[in-house]
Amino acid sequence: MKMTGSKVSKDSSSQDAALVGMGILCSKASGFVRDVVMAYFFGASGLADVWRVSLKIPNVIQNLLGEGSLSASVIPIYAELVEKEQKQRAGHFIGAILGILLVAGALASLVGVIFVPMLLPSIFVAWDAEKVSLVGTLIKILFPMTGLLVISAWTLAILNSHKRFFLPYCAPVAWNGAIVSFVTGMAWFRGVTGEQLLVIAAWGALVGASLQIIIQVPSVVKCLENFHLSMGRSVFGVREALKNFVPVATARGVVNISSLLEVVLAALLAEGAVAALGYAQTLYFLPISIFGLSVAAAELPELSRQRLIAPDLLMSKVGDALERTYFWVVPSAVAFVFLGGMIISGIYERGEFVQADVPVVAAILAAYALGLISTSGSRVLSTGFYSVRDTRTPAKVAYLRVVLSLSVGALLMFPFDRFQSGDLHYGPVGLALGASLAAWVEYGMLKNHLKRILESRILEVKGRGRMFFASCLAVFLSYMVQSPIQIGVGKLKTNYGIISSIEHSVSAVLVMLIFGLSYLFIMDCLGVGWSISEWIKNLRRRSELNDSE
Repeated sequence: MKMTGSKVSKDSSSQDAALVGMGILCSKASGFVRDVVMAYFFGASGLADVWRVSLKIPNVIQNLLGEGSLSASVIPIYAELVEKEQKQRAGHFIGAILGILLVAGALASLVGVIFVPMLLPSIFVAWDAEKVSLVGTLIKILFPMTGLLVISAWTLAILNSHKRFFLPYCAPVAWNGAIVSFVTGMAWFRGVTGEQLLVIAAWGALVGASLQIIIQVPSVVKCLENFHLSMGRSVFGVREALKNFVPVATARGVVNISSLLEVVLAALLAEGAVAALGYAQTLYFLPISIFGLSVAAAELPELSRQRLIAPDLLMSKVGDALERTYFWVVPSAVAFVFLGGMIISGIYERGEFVQADVPVVAAILAAYALGLISTSGSRVLSTGFYSVRDTRTPAKVAYLRVVLSLSVGALLMFPFDRFQSGDLHYGPVGLALGASLAAWVEYGMLKNHLKRILESRILEVKGRGRMFFASCLAVFLSYMVQSPIQIGVGKLKTNYGIISSIEHSVSAVLVMLIFGLSYLFIMDCLGVGWSISEWIKNLRRRSELNDSE
């Protein structure tokens, strides 16, 4: 019976992770559309730099108060209260958390609107006054957006604790959709361009943040019982949540400040460096979010409910989570390193984003990809710490990662910036390499500390070698078909008039489809991870059952 229960739990976690992954996939797909639209209108220009910086600064506050910090400190307590059916305590606890967040979000937004624009000239010393002024204008619109998105993180914590995963992770589609609608509508139908179009994009982001909350409200209301809005620190669980929140928020604050400092360092390089870094990061964070974050988010409530189980069993669950993550992240990293140029070209090469920009962004992506596996693994390992209410260890390790990442990045970026392709320079590659090196150090330290805390020497992750083998073989097969596919698409363009702007996209999609199917087929033959053949059999069984009915 124990084995059956374990299998049910594992299947449930896999299904929850799949729902999180699908929600994040929808969100990231809409984010890609947003980035493609912005790349089309602004390319890797100075205006694109301004947009990236303007989003990055408020996002530091959002990430500090929002999703990750809130999940780690609130979900373990709230999920346990829900599991024990202590409805009054759960309702009062989550109401007090909302009250505290409303005040914190409002104060952060007010401080950002008033004081951040005053500090910009001393931060971006290499930029001219016009660019800095435009950043200040956008930030005054985007900081109130941050306050709204912090509340969206609160709704996510509630829905996740009630095992409703898809909607909160899919909700950012509304945010991205609003930006895309505002920008394309005003550009194509009103002819707005340049700085005015960036301001329009910022207003779209503010409206989108409101929509992101609104679409989650009906589901949240259904989950709430005995809800009572307050700011009471004496409410059961609030003190513990705040105690756990401080180290997580501090760690995330350090990481996010590091990300901001990375942008500040990139701003010291040749124009377009911030934009190029941002385009590469969008792809880099995709597998981390879809696979690393989805598994971690699905496991956190479950591990929190079972935090008193035997250490070896808890470690085994963490190992299973790592295996599910690596099954998808390993091929992603290999594809980014060897097929990155084709991917970047297929996504961005149109409008103001020209062919000469592709090699630089691809090189940055490849450098980040070297740390993709460790970064995703660290997300899962951190969940193990959070589930046993240890938020301090991941925080301490994060400090070292930040210092190492920035130090190495700062040393490497200027030598790389001597090289260029078109108008873009390779300086950001140095920053990406520093981040990857620091990610591996963080992963190793988290792994060793978790073993020590749980007093367990076992952290088994099966099949990693076979995952690398299958990924490399899939890359080889993709190289074999890449040239014939490009020739075939070229003929279709000549004979049937395929629009030139999607030629690279069609080729990239076909090659990546071959890569993905090859990897899944090889892994199926090797008997590791998710089985495509079993999935097909299940589809056939369902079809036969439906026909028989």
